[in-house]
Amino acid sequence: MILRRSRRFLCLLICLALPPTTLCSQTETQSPSSSSTKHVKKPAASTESGIDNGTVTNGVYRNKTLAFSCKIPEGWVLRTEEMNGREEKKADDPKEEKGTKDSAAPQPAASSAGAKVLLAAFSRPPEARAEDVNASILIAAESVASYPGLEEAAQYFEPLTEVAKAQGFTLDENPYDIAIGTKTLVRGDFHKDVGSRVMRQSTLAMLSHGYAISITVIGGTDDEVEDLVDGLTFAPAVK
Repeated sequence: MILRRSRRFLCLLICLALPPTTLCSQTETQSPSSSSTKHVKKPAASTESGIDNGTVTNGVYRNKTLAFSCKIPEGWVLRTEEMNGREEKKADDPKEEKGTKDSAAPQPAASSAGAKVLLAAFSRPPEARAEDVNASILIAAESVASYPGLEEAAQYFEPLTEVAKAQGFTLDENPYDIAIGTKTLVRGDFHKDVGSRVMRQSTLAMLSHGYAISITVIGGTDDEVEDLVDGLTFAPAVK
């Protein structure tokens, strides 16, 4: 059985797109200065293992190390830097986790734990209230070392599914292989009833460069989810 050291990090991938009233606890209000997909993001520092954090240019996220790109719908907001920045600040001041109303809120794991959010894109700011599902794309990397015994992507769905079920999601069917461009990933589909609506979630996973890479898309309909998955592309690695 794989050790579940980063359950809080995995919870982030499930919780962030939920309506504020259904979260484990209310997320912190974030700055309105967040970048939209129209802005060009400067290259970020590489992760500890050498995986490129990627860049966003003209509404497309690109990661050279993973030979991967992802289309981001026009008008969406990016919160990648803020999500990673909050956890870095918390790691510097552990007292922030104690005695606060938001201490149970899911947050990205610290970089020292071998976990990092590569992309967080939302159809609207996560803290904004609305009746419809906040469609989102969340790409994250967790060190394989955090899960002793993890040898293939299908095993990563054990903790992924556990966290999803804890948040009220139901697995539609057993995870299955899916080919996207030059890469074969493992995909799992989930759904959750949210009042009169149904939230759809699909997570795709792979192992690369010593990391478990998860790509989670959330939408209000199957078509919305499939459109987001169709925006994913893997190309041959450039030597």
